[in-house]
Amino acid sequence: MKVDGVHYRSLWWNEAEAALEIIDQRWLPHEFVTQQLGSLHDYASAIYELRVRGAPLIGATAAYGVAFAMQHDPTDRSFEDAYSVLYATRPTAINLKWALDRARAVVMQLPETKRFAAALQFAHDLADADVETNRMIGVHGLEIIKEIAAKKPAGEPVNLLTHCNAGWIATVDWGTATSPMYHAHNAGIPIHTWVDETRPRNQGSLTSWELGSHGIPHTYIVDNAGGHLMQHGQVDMVIVGTDRTTRAGDVCNKIGTYLKALAATANGVPFYVALPSSTIDWTARDGRKEIPIEERDGREISHIFWGKNAAGEVTEVQITPDGAQVANPAFDVTPADLVTGLITERGVCEPTEAALAAMFPDLAGA
Repeated sequence: MKVDGVHYRSLWWNEAEAALEIIDQRWLPHEFVTQQLGSLHDYASAIYELRVRGAPLIGATAAYGVAFAMQHDPTDRSFEDAYSVLYATRPTAINLKWALDRARAVVMQLPETKRFAAALQFAHDLADADVETNRMIGVHGLEIIKEIAAKKPAGEPVNLLTHCNAGWIATVDWGTATSPMYHAHNAGIPIHTWVDETRPRNQGSLTSWELGSHGIPHTYIVDNAGGHLMQHGQVDMVIVGTDRTTRAGDVCNKIGTYLKALAATANGVPFYVALPSSTIDWTARDGRKEIPIEERDGREISHIFWGKNAAGEVTEVQITPDGAQVANPAFDVTPADLVTGLITERGVCEPTEAALAAMFPDLAGA
């Protein structure tokens, strides 16, 4: 995707300085800031502090974090230390462990002299594969949008609703939930997207920034407006991403996703989840019981990060009374029976164990 006409991925390797560069997403949409990661602590804090966010991008960042560790100390202990530090940053997104485990399989079988080169190549390959995976999610999701468009009056847009940001800056490129939107727009199909603000971190502003930069019509709404819009026939399809999906089709995504699924079911609106296979946790069946839900800093609730004041300054603002007690669960689980279908890089399937196993027979038994 492009920013002011320049193509960017969400992260890239600076060959000249042998270091990873990222977009510091905390400042979006008000400022476009890039940052070079120069220590393992930088990698870990970038993930935890949401400088990089979104399950696929977290996994890619962790892969480069392993390469960084091997660049400076290719010993077994260095690898295990890096694994532990990176794994501790975010407990819910399964891509983090997935990437670290795959990096271990690649790196630890090699002599120390070859570990950095192998780890770096693995990270490059993982990033490239993520781009193609998300492109294919868009290709398959496009077919669903085409079917909806064919049933609407000519020229009337397909109204989509999304929650959180599952866009190109939550992946290496294209995004998951946004990829079908980009493909539809590029194919000349009129679409309009309702963008949930997604409190407390307002990731909807990132989706709005993305879609606006690509010329896709959209409207920014408060989190609780979705049900009202569905009641009045103003939503044709809900499409969201996921940080972890069980083998039985339960979906864990940004807090508030479950409520959108309930509203969609009550109003007969199809509810789709776009996901790369790397977000499937083949060890878990019951998402409510088995997926760990990250509890984040209450300051994310008590303050707005970041806003622009009347003077044009980007700042944070406290919105709660001093000393107010807050709780900040970052994710919720949507049961499979509320999900219409899963849009993956290999096609669209029902959210059932049998359907997922048939779609990914090479992964289901791993």
